[in-house]
Amino acid sequence: MKESRNSNRGHGWRPKKRLGQNFLREKGVVHSIISLARFDPSSSVLEVGPGLGALTLPLSQKVGHVYAVEKDAQLVERLGEELNRKSVANVTLTNQDILRMDFETLPVPPGERIGVIGNLPYNISTPFLERLLDNRKKVGKAVLMFQKEVARRLIASPGSREYGSLTVLIQYHARIFPLLDVPRSAFYPVPKVDSMVIGLDFEKPHEPRVSDEENLKRVVRSAFSHRRKTLLNSFKGSPYSFAPDELRKACEACSIDTGKRAEALTIDDFICLSSRVFLTSQGTG
Repeated sequence: MKESRNSNRGHGWRPKKRLGQNFLREKGVVHSIISLARFDPSSSVLEVGPGLGALTLPLSQKVGHVYAVEKDAQLVERLGEELNRKSVANVTLTNQDILRMDFETLPVPPGERIGVIGNLPYNISTPFLERLLDNRKKVGKAVLMFQKEVARRLIASPGSREYGSLTVLIQYHARIFPLLDVPRSAFYPVPKVDSMVIGLDFEKPHEPRVSDEENLKRVVRSAFSHRRKTLLNSFKGSPYSFAPDELRKACEACSIDTGKRAEALTIDDFICLSSRVFLTSQGTG
């Protein structure tokens, strides 16, 4: 997360629009986020996009170690100098694209999970969440700031227009809860929308679990592939092959009306379907 003072905006730094840089200038918001995160004092935390270090510096005083990953090489150099000047020894700063980072390279002790924190630019929100899902067994808790439109999708309930495949998959793999609303005026430059901080607890996933999580993903994405169509027709337009009669029988067994749309189904409905319908790729390679 990035911060600037009200008095001098971005500390003389010109935000790069192509990287979605917005500097958080409200120190009260920074301290609220750290307080709400409730990371254990001995924990290791991965920070996504530390920027000028507004969050990095106070966070380093609350946790065991911070692994800060920043894509902008100039910001890395600047923050590195600041960390050295203040003799901060428990921050490892890396110049890397978080979407390309191998989570296996994080030096987390066996059996432990890392915490994750960051202010996500709009253009990487969804791909980063998918990366987080792929590496969920290494992550304990994540505290992330999203533009409010994205946040509403993550906490949406069945039947709402924000409810979609990402909603189902995130809520299946983690307990999710809103933590803090952040107005657009808290940033420089001021974005067009407000933001929200979301908490995700990967150690408290949805119950019951499925035996084939990859098939669950296929079923969910197929159901939402044409969200304005009925469930059966949406499956017909998905990139996976299936037997229509099998789907009808599965829906009947799960007490699901095939005339419904995917947005009407609960997570438990999708779990039930995925245990009875197996989808395979239609491609021949």
